[in-house]
Formats: sequence, structure tokens, C-alpha cells
Amino acid sequence: MSRAYLDANATSPLRAEARAALLALLDAPDGNASSVHQDGQRARAAVEHGRAQIAALVGADPYDIVLTGSGTESNNLALYGTALAAPAERRRLVTTGFEHPSVLEPLRDLRLRGFELVTVSPDAEGAVDAQEILAAAEPARTAVVSVMRANHEVGTLQPVADIARGLAGSGVVVHCDAAQACGRIPVDVQALGVDLLTVAAHKVGGPPGIGALWVRPGLRLVPHLRGGGQERGRRPGTEHPGLVAAFGAAAEAARLRLVDESRRIAALRDRLEREARARDPGILVHGGASERLPNTTSLTIPGIAAQEAVIAFDLEGVAVSAGPACSSGTMRGSASLLAMGMEDAAASSIRISLSHASTDADVDSFLRALGVILARRGAGAVPSAGLEARA
Repeated sequence: MSRAYLDANATSPLRAEARAALLALLDAPDGNASSVHQDGQRARAAVEHGRAQIAALVGADPYDIVLTGSGTESNNLALYGTALAAPAERRRLVTTGFEHPSVLEPLRDLRLRGFELVTVSPDAEGAVDAQEILAAAEPARTAVVSVMRANHEVGTLQPVADIARGLAGSGVVVHCDAAQACGRIPVDVQALGVDLLTVAAHKVGGPPGIGALWVRPGLRLVPHLRGGGQERGRRPGTEHPGLVAAFGAAAEAARLRLVDESRRIAALRDRLEREARARDPGILVHGGASERLPNTTSLTIPGIAAQEAVIAFDLEGVAVSAGPACSSGTMRGSASLLAMGMEDAAASSIRISLSHASTDADVDSFLRALGVILARRGAGAVPSAGLEARA
């Protein structure tokens, strides 16, 4: 049985361009990009070419791109780096209630270190009110505001540009986790007006193990890793030319195909939602009234717990999820829906996320599997055993 992979928000399939770039560098002569000899300079050229491609995806100058080991590391560097560099009187941190764990957990840790953390809840449609964020971010007291561009579970877009505009000139640092947005909708650091922006390679069709953080020129960051001068002292460690090249190739492919891919993927998502609800009108689409990513849908299937649904789809050859893959490998329902005040729905929602590789056949597979699962639900036979083993 062929499988349908519909969990791109966990990780997207590797683009052909990224695979070719990675293999080419793996087969190239060895060289450390910090070395001055020819082999090192060959590696440096590959790193800088990839950096330029990554920068182009977000409308940035390559000089302001810091290469990291992941989107999670980029978020950590942004939050610890700016909070610890902030003046002593700025001890407030502001965020939303449904950020990715790699944002929420560092902020909670900073709270234990003496910072004040203010969390603004989204509404029931998965949208955050920019005015609530601005009201919480008192300029004289606030060090950092961190708001995602797109939610990783529901896909709803957040008013980052409005928030940044409202805080311009205040001295408050604005960070945006754009890992899910980059390559799926237009992202431009100047248009958003933010100070820091996170990108993750494996969300745009690159390999895991590499990310990037755009840093506005002149912004001070306290590095949380020590031991080398790479990335202008902000992220030490020998760069992997192959990973950077693959990230760059994926970023370029995503940028060049953005409009067509977004339109095609949105049509697939809309069809999936429409036909799923035709099979069971009780199915809920979360965030459907808000502006969303073209690839993401969050559904609640009445009468089936999230864990059971994920396993049932898996057994039918379809990969979906019940929440972010970074939440320790367990399936406990949607933290985002909990933050949206939808406790009942959170326990029975699944996330379907499409990619550049998704096709009508994948949607067909999902709908076929859904039909089987709904029939089993009616018979009281939806599988639930083996949850811990498969989580």
C-alpha cells in the first residue's frame, strides 16, 4: 500500500534541488569554511552562496543571516540573546498563548530567571489581537515581544507587521518565528518590520539539522554558545557546507515557485476540507474564518480521540498528526486549540499539512481513509491500542 504523507508542518519532503546540492557537497573535496587554503575557501563559497539564497527567501541582506542548527536553536538564540542583552529596567517578555514550544519554553525559563512573562491568548478562530499585544508591551518595561507569523497547528496568520509598526522606535525587540510561513506565503523582513526572524530548512523542503536567524543590523545578541568566531561570533561551530547548500537550494526553489505552489496547495486543502465535511457534516475546521496558510488544516472528527485518529489514519497509509512533532514525541491533543479556549475540540483534533510534493492522489487517500474510519466509528471499532508504542 502506497502511503500519503500529510504531515509537512512536522517536516516537509526534501526537494530534489536540495538533495542534489547536498550530495554535490558531500562528494566535494573536504574543507573547513574557516580555513584560508583553497579547500577551505571552496567550502566558504558554498556556505555564502547558500546564505544568499536563504536571505533572498525573506528579503534580507545575506550579511544579516545567522546560520544555526535548527529553527528551535534560532528561536532560542533570538529570545535568550535579546533578553539577556536588554537593559536592567526591561524585564517584561510578551508572547502569545499558542507559540511553538521552542518559543514558549525559553520564555518560561527566562521567567524563572527573574523576567516577567505576559501571554496573550488567541481568539476561538486562532487570531491574536495586535492591540492586546501592544497593550501588554509597555515600552519602558518590555525587552522582547515574540509573535509567530503562522500557527503551526491551525495555520492561522498573525498580525506581526501591525505589532512591529506599533512598537517601532520604542526600544522593544520584536521577534517573529516564521518557520511555518517561509516558503508557503510571502515573508519579507522589511515589510514585517521585525528585528529578528526565524527560518527552518526542513519546513521549506530542505534537510533537518540547519536553520537561520535574521538579525536586524545593529541589534545586540548575547550568544548562548561559546567556542568559536563563526557567524560573526553569534553562533560558534563549524558550518556544514552541504547542509547550507541544500537549505539554500530549497529556499530558492520555494521562492521561485511560491505563487503557483501556494495556489495549487490551497486548492488541495480546500477540496480536502470540503469533501471531508461532505462525508460527515459534524467535522469541524478550526480557524477556517481566519486567514491561514494554504497548506494547513485542523479538523475535529466527532467521536474519535486525536490519538485514535492518528493511529487509524496511519494504519490506512496516511500520515497526519495530533500536534507539533517537537512536543516530546507524545500525542496529547492540540495545545493551540487549548490556548484558543477549545478544550473539547483539542482532545479530538488532527492536523493535516500539505507540501510541495502533495497531490490529488494524497487527498484521495486521506478521504478514502476517512471513510473507513467513519465506518469503524459507527461500528465502535476505531483502533486505540498501542498508542504509547507508536507515539
